[in-house]
Amino acid sequence: MKKTKPDPIQVSVLQRRLKSITEEMGLTLLRTTRSPILNEARDFVTGLYDAKGQMLEQTEYIPVLAFALQPACENVLRFFGDDIHPGDVILHNDVFSGGNQNNDVAVFKPIFHGRKLVAWAACKGHQADIGGAVRGGYNPEAREVWQEALRIPAVKIHERGKLRRDVWNLIFANIRLRIVEEDIKAQIGGCTVGERGFKQLIARFGERKLAGLIGHLFDSAEKMVRKEIQAIPDGLYRGESWAFYDGVTDGTKMKINLAVTIRGEAVTFDFSGSSAQTPGFVNAPYSATASALLLTFLMLIKPDIPHNAGILRPIRIVNPEGSFLNARFPAATTFGNSITGPTSDAIFRAFSLALPKMVTAGWNRFLGFAVSGHDPRHNAPYVDILFLSLKGGSGGTWMADGYDHIGLINCAGGILAQDYEMFEIHDPHFLIKHEYLTDSAGAGRWRGGLGVETEFVMRGEDATGVAFGDGVEEEARAFGFFGGKPGWKNAITLKFPDGKERPVKTKEIVRGIPAGTVFRQLAGGGGGYGEPFERPIDRVLEDVRNGVISAEAARRDYGVAIDPDSLVLQKDATEAIRKAKA
Repeated sequence: MKKTKPDPIQVSVLQRRLKSITEEMGLTLLRTTRSPILNEARDFVTGLYDAKGQMLEQTEYIPVLAFALQPACENVLRFFGDDIHPGDVILHNDVFSGGNQNNDVAVFKPIFHGRKLVAWAACKGHQADIGGAVRGGYNPEAREVWQEALRIPAVKIHERGKLRRDVWNLIFANIRLRIVEEDIKAQIGGCTVGERGFKQLIARFGERKLAGLIGHLFDSAEKMVRKEIQAIPDGLYRGESWAFYDGVTDGTKMKINLAVTIRGEAVTFDFSGSSAQTPGFVNAPYSATASALLLTFLMLIKPDIPHNAGILRPIRIVNPEGSFLNARFPAATTFGNSITGPTSDAIFRAFSLALPKMVTAGWNRFLGFAVSGHDPRHNAPYVDILFLSLKGGSGGTWMADGYDHIGLINCAGGILAQDYEMFEIHDPHFLIKHEYLTDSAGAGRWRGGLGVETEFVMRGEDATGVAFGDGVEEEARAFGFFGGKPGWKNAITLKFPDGKERPVKTKEIVRGIPAGTVFRQLAGGGGGYGEPFERPIDRVLEDVRNGVISAEAARRDYGVAIDPDSLVLQKDATEAIRKAKA
């Protein structure tokens, strides 16, 4: 019997409908979750997957979750086998069975047509607490996974439509904050929305026709990615990068060694030769590194390729177990998502000669600071990852300056800064300053994006701060490309009520922070792209007038003389400086 070729218009309609279902799931979470991590920062992903756990479509509110659900969904299928039924709801976060980070907890709901499993709806979100030794889930002192979090391998919390109260109580008895319980309920609701939307697709197309359209959709995405890869010259491209300080031994450096092989329509990313896993929590599980790779590679090719399992077919990943990019059980790995920055740096460097107009200069490295304590206003505990203050700038690229205040590359703008008033309502903090940081961006023909300076007074009691990140080292500054200059470094300081100041290391726990302490963070800017003296003079003048760069930096980095008081261009001096440079 001759196989009927699917109507390409129907395939396109299906793709958009799948996307809209995952977006509707996301809107459900935005409207029903209680934690600002989810409903303000939007640190979650929603998706639909076929009966084998393969990605049909996703809406990643932060890009690092691009590959965060398919490995876990496949693990759920392997574990339960035929013991999956209508009305089941399954919870999972385990990084050693497909998870990407302990705090990123996934909810899976199987979708049935009659008695046949046809698909899955899933939501994964970063939870405000996940047990372990430190409230909030980030523990730089961890040396094994049990000191980080409650491990949740695939477990049913609803079975055949009925809540398993014993399992539910066991899990949430080991999590400090009640808000997490409510957010998981919201994720279950998001999956129910996805289930409803997919069943409507079955009613519209019929199961058999829908399966054929999905197969063609996979093939189309694969074809699009292969076409993009084929446009890259065949060859071996190498890039390297470094992560700094393993949280155990000062001065340590971890190397990311990357070899990218382009051969025809396929690409191999090989991380062999990268540093061994660390004794601390500066390690990544396989899924976190794969997500970092995919989100960066998708930045370098056609941006509107559908996000389904077809995009994975031409991509091969070699990531040997036992390196800090694929840590072996029972390593601590909570920092894994944050290694996305160094991983992306290595990928950009590898592709800089092959795709010079697609890569960006370096993005500011992530430096987070989670605060927890007791809120005397409500006589209740609180925790905040401070998304307000950690957002640095992105790197410049061909024909475009970097984005100001966009944040870490694994979120690429997905994590929003907190609303000022909500910040003060949610936390016992008083905001003093949150503004762009002049001169923080790397100079270039296209400059990097600006970082920010943040100050606030901590008024909570029994407060603990957890620092996790890097970017304070000179080598960790966001690098420039093709003559561009690096951005500023990161820094966090605490000024105690007695006037003493304490610099914060990139991985440490600061306990007993007294009320009245002033928190100050500098989030650096992105690197510049191209020779700074090639930047048009009028653009430099505009940046000075807008406070983006100082008159001193304009003269030093761009060869543009501007009177610092009147902000008027000094043409003769500018011509002399640029002539001398030439």
